[in-house]
Amino acid sequence: MEKNRLVQFIGKVMEESGFKVYKDFKTSRHVIDIYGVLSTVVGDMGVVVAVKNYDEEWEVGLDVLKEMEMIGKTLKASKIVVVTSSYFTNSAINYGGRRNIKLIDKDALVSIAKKFSKKEENVYQAPLNEESEDDDYSPAKSSSRLTPSIFGSGKRGNLSKGGKIKTPKPSYDFSSIIPGIKAILTNTLALIVIVLLLSTVVSDIIGIFDKNTALINISKIFSSALLAYGLVFAGEKDLNVTLTKGTIVFFVSMLIYVVLIIIL
Repeated sequence: MEKNRLVQFIGKVMEESGFKVYKDFKTSRHVIDIYGVLSTVVGDMGVVVAVKNYDEEWEVGLDVLKEMEMIGKTLKASKIVVVTSSYFTNSAINYGGRRNIKLIDKDALVSIAKKFSKKEENVYQAPLNEESEDDDYSPAKSSSRLTPSIFGSGKRGNLSKGGKIKTPKPSYDFSSIIPGIKAILTNTLALIVIVLLLSTVVSDIIGIFDKNTALINISKIFSSALLAYGLVFAGEKDLNVTLTKGTIVFFVSMLIYVVLIIIL
């Protein structure tokens, strides 16, 4: 297969997988065979692809991988892919595995071609009654859900055996609550109030079972210290900050207790 045809084929697979494909993409110093961009909910994902149309006895080595890695860093690409009509050297395979570079050799390329052609056949041979309600049906519309996701693609709908779309089970998102909790745990004033309230509750519970004033006061001091350092650490996750901020929260809480005792 000529290199141009190989580039066209890889580009087609990527386009069917949802990528916007730029062939012979030029940078300031290099020309990339394919630069693909996939739009996702968290932003665009860039993929740089090198296509090497070598004879079977000529293997792709480390130099190609390192060059593409440098280009990928320049373009801030999320993924690097090297495709060859031959094979890779052992050092290139080991390097690609360590650096998360996708390597597609002759065997993998043949497998992709078979899967892709089979999916294309399924599109054109689909029973007409499955699409009879869609007046605008065309093979191109169905191909997006039948395309092999070789380079990654968007999420597809889940179908049951009867062909009906599965309704996803409702899920509860607590992600919006977590930032609020963290904001409270990093607020010194809020921590002091929480420590005062919780330590008072603890001492009151102990007071129900034992009326010893000394024991109640000790429990209040101990619970205040435990809560002060524990809550600060939960919000900050830094030992130095925990020691400094926890000490401030603890001593201010104790000072407020003394003031309350004097007033009351």
